[in-house]
Amino acid sequence: MSDVLIPALTMTGRSIRISRRNIDAVITSMMLPLMLMLVFIYFFGGAINTGTKYVTYVIPGILVLCAAFGASSTAVSVSEDMKGGIIDRFRSLDVGGTAILAGHVAASTVRNLFSTMLVLGVGLLIGFRPSATPLGWLAAAGILIAFLLAISWLSAAVGLLARTPEAAAGFTFFMMFLPYPSSAFVPIETMPSWLHGFSEHQPVTPLIESLRGLLLAQPVGTAPWTALAWCGGMLGVAVALSGVLFRVRTT
Repeated sequence: MSDVLIPALTMTGRSIRISRRNIDAVITSMMLPLMLMLVFIYFFGGAINTGTKYVTYVIPGILVLCAAFGASSTAVSVSEDMKGGIIDRFRSLDVGGTAILAGHVAASTVRNLFSTMLVLGVGLLIGFRPSATPLGWLAAAGILIAFLLAISWLSAAVGLLARTPEAAAGFTFFMMFLPYPSSAFVPIETMPSWLHGFSEHQPVTPLIESLRGLLLAQPVGTAPWTALAWCGGMLGVAVALSGVLFRVRTT
């Protein structure tokens, strides 16, 4: 166990140090969700009827958008390592692929937890008033962390698959777009009928509904279990795929 854990912790520290040096990327990953939140609340919120204050409705969706955008940047980090040849150096030091990728994923999760807390803090300043119980807060945090882990591992697989960091960056656009055809910004019933099926059954909708219900102390039904099932499925596929791709790309 220590043969994997210690190298993984070392790789996590390396990834965090690289993030600290790449301040512009860190600022972008934090500021973009904040700017989108302010645009939706102050530019469009007055025209959107959700049955409650728009800031109350939209913050859970913004939290998921922030997590998805930030975690997807792992693809770029992994692709840069592959292109720069550092992976071969690590392998010569007997550092396995699992430890290298786990380091990227762990660092991504830590970074994006800070980004998420920043978004939540600004949301509180502009009128978001959650009424969650302590257990509700823990459940919401657990579901969001599960989503961060799943998307970060999936991003690592994309980073291994992409031939250039520029190609890997396209995944961040896809993940930033995914919350839009969901219940993040408007109720699904207000969308065209042909879009309802996808919006109701894509991965982020049950996640958003879970966070919204848990943070506002509202009934959540089976949404948390559906969200966790999506996260578990994506995580299992991503970890297995990453292992295969790493062996293919490094042999």
